Amino acid sequence: MASIIAPSYDGKGLVNLIAHIEGQATGTARAPGLDSSLASLMPSRRTTVLVLFDGLGSRQLDHPKGRTLAAAHVGDIDAPFPTTTTVSLATVATGVPPVGHGLIAYQLWIPQVGEVVNTIHMTTMWGGAIDQDHRSFLPRPNLWERMSSVGVEPVTIQPDHFDRTPLTLALYRGASFVPYGSLDDAADRTIEAASVPQRLVFLYVPHIDFAAHVSGQDSEAYTVAVEAVDALWGRLMAELPSDVALIATADHGHIDIDEVHKVRLTPAQHEGRILYGDARALFVKGDGASLARDLPAEWVPYEEITALWGPGPRHDTFEERRPDGVVFAHDGYAIFHRRSNDRLVGHHGGLSDPERAVPLLIRR
Repeated sequence: MASIIAPSYDGKGLVNLIAHIEGQATGTARAPGLDSSLASLMPSRRTTVLVLFDGLGSRQLDHPKGRTLAAAHVGDIDAPFPTTTTVSLATVATGVPPVGHGLIAYQLWIPQVGEVVNTIHMTTMWGGAIDQDHRSFLPRPNLWERMSSVGVEPVTIQPDHFDRTPLTLALYRGASFVPYGSLDDAADRTIEAASVPQRLVFLYVPHIDFAAHVSGQDSEAYTVAVEAVDALWGRLMAELPSDVALIATADHGHIDIDEVHKVRLTPAQHEGRILYGDARALFVKGDGASLARDLPAEWVPYEEITALWGPGPRHDTFEERRPDGVVFAHDGYAIFHRRSNDRLVGHHGGLSDPERAVPLLIRR
């Protein structure tokens, strides 16, 4: 069976962590803050550093090369649905659930484009350019703009090849962009940025996600990535001043899918349907019930899962972008439409515990 457990949006979710940080700085937020059991652990300092380790699910903290990370683990929160990078980063950037920011899938149906869009690259699924004002993709004011309005300067520290990409323009409107080349460079840039009072410094680290996708969690490449990220966290713990709050989390976890459990849809299974989302949670516009009957998956119509994208006001585009339902792959399986990348080992997007649960790490 597929694991379908709705993520928390009312106190134990990524959106609530962002709301807590915003509330500390501004006195208000667009979503509920963390519940009391987690809020009581959160530091309040002159400057906050928030690190997002892409792909580091809570269940991955038992890796022997990740002991420094594990030692800072104070609890778990939920990634939003679907459990994928662009959806979670949009939640960070706006402080609202997916229903409110409109970036509701990695592969996203955008009727105005007339295509499914790869939201990592902001292109069609075959790499074609789209007519889109990327800076206006997410609602205004976003988190960074709201922080700036009360005198908190937002700074985002990102891999240097992310500079001025369409996704960067969409996510970080209103924040200063600081590029880094290596993880040592990332630590240096973060420590330097945090030396200024009244800042929110957001550091994004993709290394674990890349290794998990390409090579899987049992690989040497994954071990090297965990060790490197653990060392980065150790440097930040040791070298950031005590009057700087240091917090970290992730956007989703990972599961490995072997070749036997990868299901490729046939041309006939594409007919009459728009397929998007993720391989672990396949969005369908059209008849999903008959599609799922022949798959190791469970079809759930939209009317039964409206809560998965969160509560609150709906983004103007939500209704036209949302699916008629979702085909949730059974545990251990992934389902690929013809434009999905079926070569990867690590996957996410579904609602199983390893995909959904992400750690809350705090320097105490």
